[in-house]
Amino acid sequence: MCDDDIHPGLVTDPTVSRRSLGLWTVAAAGIAAATTAGAQAKVVEKDVQVKTPDGTSDSVFFHPQGRGPWPAVLVWPDIMGLRPVKREMGRRLASQGYAVLVVNPFYRSKTAPVMPGEINFGDPETRKVLMGYRAAMTDAGVDNDAKAYVAWLDAQPQVNKRKKVGVQGYCMGGPLSFRTAAAVPNRIGAVGSFHGGGLTTQQPNSPHLLVAKTNAEYLVCVAQNDDARAPNDKEVLKTTFAETGKTGNVHVHPADHGWCVPGSQVYNQAEAEKAWSELSAMYKRALG
Repeated sequence: MCDDDIHPGLVTDPTVSRRSLGLWTVAAAGIAAATTAGAQAKVVEKDVQVKTPDGTSDSVFFHPQGRGPWPAVLVWPDIMGLRPVKREMGRRLASQGYAVLVVNPFYRSKTAPVMPGEINFGDPETRKVLMGYRAAMTDAGVDNDAKAYVAWLDAQPQVNKRKKVGVQGYCMGGPLSFRTAAAVPNRIGAVGSFHGGGLTTQQPNSPHLLVAKTNAEYLVCVAQNDDARAPNDKEVLKTTFAETGKTGNVHVHPADHGWCVPGSQVYNQAEAEKAWSELSAMYKRALG
């Protein structure tokens, strides 16, 4: 999860205008024609309740307007949880032709948004609360959540069950995405991790040890300050992908932890767009 010493500091949560969303989507693509069309697509948004073995997750479901069906994508938010900016990211992804579920990972503790408004992750009390929410999520609980979320997606008429599912995560969502790929290996075809924390550890439950159980392509976008603290982690990941025969692209971006999410003090639009473009290309390859 997010390291106490490397975090995005004060995080605001601006509501991105529809015009900005369109420009954001167009900018994301190196595949300009397809993405420009996607930027103009109308998106349907619906708050949903997903039953899990531990309760009910208040989540949000997006899909393009029309009959579909579309490949599905599951989105794990960062340590700040499901909030307006994550909804905007879900809309953007749906506008590119996907049925997207953005979840509240902390449903065991609180409904979303778990901390409305500005969040200062540098504040010890704020960090204590958020880390407490994260601590309520055991490995077994996360695995069961992943199965429930994918099963819920597969039950929706907007989802193309003949296509593989993508999963992406930010900060703590990175390792959760790795766990998802291992929990539902027959369905997950692509994994994206953006400034993910704790992907490789010395513990027997390290996320990278799960890669061999999966059938997915991986994109791991690493923050420069995370890499500076643990420069060997990227090499462990590259070796893991090579030894398991998985396609895995690991990149260190010249941006700091949290750079992909608008509203963060360290948000870097240029590098965020590069990461989004790489994600879009992977989904196009792996999900169809």
